[in-house]
Amino acid sequence: MPAQITQLPAALEATYKTREVEGILDLYFYRKIGFWLARFFARLNLTPSAVTLMGGVFGVFAGHLYYYRDLRINVAGMLLHVWANALDNADGQLARLTNKKSRQGRILDSLVDHLIFFSVYLHLTLRCLNEGASPAIWLLALAAGASHALQAMAADYCRNAYIYFAKGKAQADFDSYSSLLADYRKLDWFRQPWDKFLHAVYVRATRQQEVLSPGLRQLRDTVTLQFANDIPSWLQNHYRNVIRPTFKLWGFLMTNTRMFFLFLFLIMDRPAWFFWVELTGFNILFVFLILQQEMKSRSLLGLARAHP
Repeated sequence: MPAQITQLPAALEATYKTREVEGILDLYFYRKIGFWLARFFARLNLTPSAVTLMGGVFGVFAGHLYYYRDLRINVAGMLLHVWANALDNADGQLARLTNKKSRQGRILDSLVDHLIFFSVYLHLTLRCLNEGASPAIWLLALAAGASHALQAMAADYCRNAYIYFAKGKAQADFDSYSSLLADYRKLDWFRQPWDKFLHAVYVRATRQQEVLSPGLRQLRDTVTLQFANDIPSWLQNHYRNVIRPTFKLWGFLMTNTRMFFLFLFLIMDRPAWFFWVELTGFNILFVFLILQQEMKSRSLLGLARAHP
């Protein structure tokens, strides 16, 4: 029996996390395709996790196609990569459409995203080596990949924080390290190995996110303690007004921007340049945004503490 669609929306906007955190390309391209795919997959009774894994297969194979110094093969990889990204949008839309959202699904989605770009970095590195690059290219790729992972984690954390504070707790997936660790300890490696593994990954990632932005963590903890039932509207509005100007810049550290530069440098036959952009431009923006987020989080923290 096809999955029951909970209150099928008259518009695809009902499947967004929130319009304010969506990029332009997501709003006018990926989300439209994803909505159609989500409805199609719902009729087939596919789960969001199945769609996530399907997208992962296409994305990993796309990374392999970037190994070849043949633009036709590279373009085929780009098309597969775009398709994988469409499926990555569709899985979340399917989860919201059929009311099958889960923490495990979110963790799997993040893991698959990292696996796809691991394939991209690996095959670009092998391509550079095959073209005569120094073995030091491994260090460059490793540094770029580590930067990518940190940037993606921070961007996701700040996006979820925006939904949590500006749109209300009920709409957010803004977990704390302490609550996740408690849930992780309740799971058993023998009886629930997959869930235990996913939570182990998520606990570690969340800990790293909180280390990157301690002010944001303190703000969440303070707000949770003082406003247990819900975040007051005055704080939602103030957070939105304070954070929105820099929040839009976080979009440059998400998937679409990376794909643009990746495709550009593949067309130019300069794959190593992708690593350098990651290490220079993206890291400079990353440090700026982290500092801005911390400064504004601490300002908001003082405001929240002044309103018991």
